[in-house]
Amino acid sequence: MTAYMLVQGTISDEERYGRYREAVMPLIERFGGKHVRGGAVELLEGRQDERHTALFEFPSLDAIHGFWNSPEYGPVKELRRGAAEMEVWAIPGV
Repeated sequence: MTAYMLVQGTISDEERYGRYREAVMPLIERFGGKHVRGGAVELLEGRQDERHTALFEFPSLDAIHGFWNSPEYGPVKELRRGAAEMEVWAIPGV
């Protein structure tokens, strides 16, 4: 069943975060993930959240966990340290 990874964050070092982005995208794709949407979102109700938002679609929750827990992702994740504060959710599809 399709699953989604929702990422919200504040980027504090664009150059370093750019290196993370370049390294993480091929890894996400290797686990069957694809970037569905990023950038600004439209608030329909509630409080505005100014953080960057990205949505990724994966073939399953197992694929998200495979990506997140892979030995290859650890060093890539280190590229993000000090460049961005993130919240990441895994969301099952219906």
